[in-house]
Order: sequence, then C-alpha cells, then structure tokens
Amino acid sequence: EAMPRPKLTFLAINKPTAVVAPARDPAGRPRVTDLLPPNLPRVFCVGRLDMESEGLILATNDGELANGLTHPRHGVEKIYHVQVAGQVENEVLARLQKGVHLAEGFAHVKHVRIKSRKTRSTILEMVLDEGRNREVRRLLARVGHKVQRLKRVAVGPVRLGDLPTGAVRPLTKKEVESLQQAVARGSRETAETGKKSRPRRGAEQSKKGRKGHQGPRGERTVIG
Repeated sequence: EAMPRPKLTFLAINKPTAVVAPARDPAGRPRVTDLLPPNLPRVFCVGRLDMESEGLILATNDGELANGLTHPRHGVEKIYHVQVAGQVENEVLARLQKGVHLAEGFAHVKHVRIKSRKTRSTILEMVLDEGRNREVRRLLARVGHKVQRLKRVAVGPVRLGDLPTGAVRPLTKKEVESLQQAVARGSRETAETGKKSRPRRGAEQSKKGRKGHQGPRGERTVIG
C-alpha cells in the first residue's frame, strides 16, 4: 500500500554560529534541525553553512528544488556579508572577480563590493553563483584577508531580512515560485550558452587514457 506523500514544506532559517547544518552530527553539536518547531514533515537543509558562519539557510523536503538550488549549472546566486581583517583595496576586489586557484580548481566571485570600512577591518558584499566547501573563507584567505564574520543574507530571490537569529519562518508561495523560476532560468541559460559545470581540477589533471580518451572527471559539490 502506497504511503501518503508528505506535504511539501519550505522554510527560511536564520542559522546562528556554533550550529551545524548536517542532519546528523556524531559530536552531538546543536543542529539546524533542532531549531525547527515540532510536528513538521521531515526536511533537510539546502546547501550548508559552516559552524562559524551564520545567516540564511533554506530547508525543504522538495528534493527537485533543493537540487536545482545547489547544482552549479543553475547558477542560483547567494549573497554574503563578510567582515575581514584589514583594509581591502580595489586590486583585491578585481582579483576576486578575476579568480584564484583553490586546491580543487579555479574559483571566483560573481560580484564583490565594499559595504563599509572600520578602523581595522572591511565589510564586503560578495555574490557567488557556484559554491564549494568554505569557499568564501578560502577565496579571501588566498588574497590575504582573514574572515572575522560571515553572514549569508540571500539565496536567490529569498532574503534574510529582519528574521531574528535562530528563528524560522515558512516561505511564502511567491518566494517558492520565485525560487523555482530562478532554477528554471539558470537551466535555460545553461542550455542556450552551452555552459557546463566545471570539473574538479584534480580529476581533470588525472592520468589520461589512450589517445582520444580522457581520464575521469568529477563535479564539484555545492555547499552554500
């Protein structure tokens, strides 16, 4: 007998620091799912934020939408506000947009600007449309700036707004539709331009087979 399908659920969560995104944590640390109210269908986080990062993370039981939001070929933008040590110069911004080499390949931000300056730090707004594990921190480390605070403020068209830290709210029907449209738009643009998600450099540089055959290629895992 077929089990009834659970109601599709879409949530926005303002993740605090010291909370982890995975549904299971062997170390027993607080999890994002611990913030959710009881009696909800089982949901999972769309992408991740590392334990030291805070801000917007989405949760749903719609696997198709979650995959669309996280896969790099759809190019769904995520916006971060990042406080870094030191004064960031325009040359550094240009280098971030041009791209730097990370262990698994070439990476860059789609857009970056200076929001404000403090005596010993700079606050940046960074837009990424492809994600790797701790990508923002690693990009900034490559250009010589340590991250002091990292907060995600948007995933696609959904904004964090004034949602309090640790709070959860359901997405509106309009927000869900706008997320679906963002994924569909990314798919169309990929089809039109022939853009493909870039393989990991490690896999790309693996030993090649016989003439005319290349070695295995891997795809990046997107983590918010």
